[in-house]
Amino acid sequence: MATFSNVSSKYKDIISKSLLLRSGSPSIYQLKPKKETFGTLTKLTVGERNVNKINKTILLVGETGTGKSTLINALVNHTMGVKMEDEVWFQIVEEEKKSQTESQTSDVIVYQVCGFEDETLPYSLTIIDTPGFGDTRGNKRDLLVPQKLLVWFQSDDGVHEVNAVGLVMKSSINRLSDRLKYIFDSMMSPFGKNIEENIVALITHSDGRNPKNVLQALEASEIKCARNENNQPVYFLFNNCQHEERTEEEEFGLEHAWRVTDRGMKQFMTFLEKTGAQKLNTTVEVLNERVRLTACIKNLEERIKFIEGKQTEIIQVEEGLKKHEEMKKKPEEFIVEVDEIYKDKKTVEGGWRWFGGYNGALTCNVCKENCHYPCTVAATPGHCEVMKKGNCTVCTRKCHKSDHVKEDKIYENITRKVKKTLEDMKRKYEENYQAEGQKKSSLLEDLKKEINKLEADKTRFLEEAYQHVVKLNQIALKVHSGSTSVQLDFLIEKMKEKGDTEKVHMLEEMKRKQKEGNKGAVQSVWDKMRSAGKE
Repeated sequence: MATFSNVSSKYKDIISKSLLLRSGSPSIYQLKPKKETFGTLTKLTVGERNVNKINKTILLVGETGTGKSTLINALVNHTMGVKMEDEVWFQIVEEEKKSQTESQTSDVIVYQVCGFEDETLPYSLTIIDTPGFGDTRGNKRDLLVPQKLLVWFQSDDGVHEVNAVGLVMKSSINRLSDRLKYIFDSMMSPFGKNIEENIVALITHSDGRNPKNVLQALEASEIKCARNENNQPVYFLFNNCQHEERTEEEEFGLEHAWRVTDRGMKQFMTFLEKTGAQKLNTTVEVLNERVRLTACIKNLEERIKFIEGKQTEIIQVEEGLKKHEEMKKKPEEFIVEVDEIYKDKKTVEGGWRWFGGYNGALTCNVCKENCHYPCTVAATPGHCEVMKKGNCTVCTRKCHKSDHVKEDKIYENITRKVKKTLEDMKRKYEENYQAEGQKKSSLLEDLKKEINKLEADKTRFLEEAYQHVVKLNQIALKVHSGSTSVQLDFLIEKMKEKGDTEKVHMLEEMKRKQKEGNKGAVQSVWDKMRSAGKE
């Protein structure tokens, strides 16, 4: 067991507040950091944060089994100044098997190490750990991770800049699997293109030699990342053996492991000092724009279906009117049965979620439209992501937040059979057109005008949705995430109907890239299922 006589005095207070997990060389202690929760987020802090001191933030991305937890512990020990001769090792990540229920609600966990500034490093360290990728419940759950990050980035107590995004990979890797590419793409999708110079490879289980295979795998997969003077991906090497029991047989190998990791840590910390932080304004914008894109196109699809329903109704009236005139019947004898489309509300699943946020739908009372469904976080309309400067970015009239309601009901399009007379139709179109001072026209002409107006609306709505996709493509590092695949199908179909081949080509290329990325999601689920079957 490590005693106070052979451990630097600066650790005595920490040891007294920690749990001894294993006596020996080194003695291993479980840190007991201050724990704070913010909805679905957890922050664990060692020491007291001094807001007047510089802080550096690292976001870690990787799949299970890469040694991410061990790397986090190594980062914490390096920040605290732990050396091999101290014969002590601290863990901040708790190693425990989580139950199925716990794994379903696993947090984005933020680790902070404070109070060692100017002793070992000139700054405190914040480490963001991103869990949840490759879960057997599918990629819908994976998409919750960027949503949780958005909450954290927007929080007053959260993180507002990132110094490095670490892609954690084992040194033995010689190609990036579809699953790993999916994980990297999913996590990079929220960030603006300027984050590229902050993305680095953190290579674990390394023996200290040049990781040629890993670098070739990164190149082959076209992973966006920082580059060195030789135009190679920037990387840092770490070994994962520092916490292992030291014996005479293992002494040389463990000394080498410490040297590899110590060198990698020093190089990585120098990178953090020299590289400018990326403000997360663009990240928040991308994440919000992604929400707006999805909401806009869902809303658009419903609007177009409603328009097409109105067009069908008008065509039925038009055909009935032509037949009536051909047969030279009296006006009072004109009766036509049409498929009339209208909107009504239906109840959906909703209410407060036990792990945070209000699940429901944001709807507009003026436009009678669904603006955001499902809306899982905001408790009130004004806090929903689709609101911008107090107005909705989705509904037709872009109405004020006060015209919206957040509840467990959504609008749906309903069709019913209705009989209409000539007087009904004349009355309707006299109200629509002659009230605007237009010259009196025949009912057939009015019907034609209405169809043209509806067609123009369809074109305008399609262009609006397309511009959302273009904007996302301009600001996002990885635009092709699984969250937009269904919406792209809808846009492609409607653009084909319009005959806009240029836009169809662009959208189909984006869909192709999505499909390649989503192979990783499928592979991830399959790997998890096979792994579970072996246990």
